[in-house]
Parts: sequence; C-alpha cells; structure tokens
Amino acid sequence: MENKQPKLKRNLEKFQPKASKKSLVLGSVIATILAITPFLFTLYESVPKQRVWDTFLFTYDSGFWEDANYGMWVLSSKAIPLLLLFIWFFTNRHWWYHALLVPMFMYIYQIFGFFNDELKFFDELQLMYMIPVMAVVIPSIYLIRARIFNKINEATKSLEELEEEFKMSPKNFWDKIRQYF
Repeated sequence: MENKQPKLKRNLEKFQPKASKKSLVLGSVIATILAITPFLFTLYESVPKQRVWDTFLFTYDSGFWEDANYGMWVLSSKAIPLLLLFIWFFTNRHWWYHALLVPMFMYIYQIFGFFNDELKFFDELQLMYMIPVMAVVIPSIYLIRARIFNKINEATKSLEELEEEFKMSPKNFWDKIRQYF
C-alpha cells in the first residue's frame, strides 16, 4: 500500500511560499556583506602612510589628502554607510523608504567631492545641491502619508480600533525582539 499524504496537507502545500534559490542566494549575499562591513571599513589600515600608493592594478596619488591612508579612511567612511543605505533601501518594505534617498544622495555627493581634489571647501554647498532631491522626496513622502491617513479616515472603524488592529503584542522575549526588526 502506498503512503499518500493526507488531502489537506497536499492542499496546504500549494499555498505555502517556497523559498526560491534566487532569493536564498541574494539573502546570503546581503547577509555576508552586512557581516563583513567591519572588515571592509578597516581595509584602509592596509594602505601605506605615504602620498603615492603604487599597486599592481593602479597608482593612487592622495593629492589634497597628502596621505593615502588618510584618504582611504575618508573614502571608506563615506562608502560603507552608503553601501548599508543601499541595502536598506532595496530591502525595506515600509512606505517611507524613499526618505533614505536623502542621506544616500548626501554620501554620493561627498564621494564625488573626495575624488575632486581641487575643491577645498566642498561640503559647504552640500545643502544647496541637496535641495532639489529633498524637494522631490519630502513632498512625495508627505503625499504617501496623506493617502494612508485618508484610507484610515474613510474606514468605518475609529482610530483606536485601527491602532488596536495593527498593534502586535509580543507573547514572549523573542517576539519582543522581532517586533523591532
């Protein structure tokens, strides 16, 4: 006699999401990048403390920074947070994730300034260049928020009932921890 699965279990399998190989690989890559960020940040320590850094791939002249080690420290202090913001932006499921574009643009602007040795006071006009980005991002976030509140106001339930419906009460310690992530 064959061992057949119960009918109910076979039907439930159709509705359970299966983790695809692609999502597992992508999740593993993201987790690995997050785990090695302290190592990536300290890579500048392997750069010599001299003005010109020669490698078999390229030659880096620190120019304005006068020390290749210091220049790479400045670059890594801009690039690592930008990398983490990119990961946060592309993996975020909240409605406000477009707000992350503002600090991302700020770090991109600072990295471009890092490579432009001729500008000595580059960060002084940073806000002037960020105003167009903020002029698009901030109103769009406000409009999304307004649409959410319109949906809440159109609902037949009171605000307290909606808050109670969306509220997740943790049952144990790990549920309390998961609540924050």
